Amino acid sequence: MALARVVTFDGVSTEHMEDMRRRMEAGEPPEGMPPAELLILHDRDSAQATAIVIFDNEDDYAKGDAILGAMPAADTPGTRTSVKKLGVVLRMQPVA
Repeated sequence: MALARVVTFDGVSTEHMEDMRRRMEAGEPPEGMPPAELLILHDRDSAQATAIVIFDNEDDYAKGDAILGAMPAADTPGTRTSVKKLGVVLRMQPVA
């Protein structure tokens, strides 16, 4: 079963999110990071963000969690308020 690392942040400005998006699109994933799907959500009005990283299995989750958890605070979009490990029950793509 796929697993999701769901992290919430407070104090996330629109400018910081745009800067982070540009850096992530132009850069490489952290060294050793297993393949993962990434979704970042931002509520501009409340300056909150949620990052969802989906890993295919427990081993990949463990490796990714260790790498992401060790990232310097300056690389995060705001103040981390929670980290949860959740099972992915369903993933759907739009049908064309």
